[in-house]
Amino acid sequence: MASDDVRTDRRYTKDHEWAKQENDQVVIGITAFAVDQLGDITLVNLDVKPGDTITAGMAFGTIESVKTLSDLFAPVSGKVARVNADLESRPELVNEDCYGKAWMIEVTLSDQGELGALLEPAAYAELLKNAAH
Repeated sequence: MASDDVRTDRRYTKDHEWAKQENDQVVIGITAFAVDQLGDITLVNLDVKPGDTITAGMAFGTIESVKTLSDLFAPVSGKVARVNADLESRPELVNEDCYGKAWMIEVTLSDQGELGALLEPAAYAELLKNAAH
């Protein structure tokens, strides 16, 4: 997967998380660029459970790779609807399919405006281009 793989059906953060709206829910994960920077993922620890309330910017878990340990930050605020439990036993899914099977959490959005405030795909692609130089 190319680190400049930017999907047009979602919004992005400067911390390389993505947020994809599906009806009232927002599915959250990390981008191909983040995966590329991290290397082989060895552990995904999601510190939230369904029913928890999160706020934008709050750490909701950690992701560990052979290179580093990084916090996962919520791009939006809301109530956690689902957590991807598969990642606990299969963290390598993040390397294999960060935009699909390796989604992290799903949130019922509390403020629609927060999603709109995230980077559009073109702006995120520009951020990546500048990061590469």
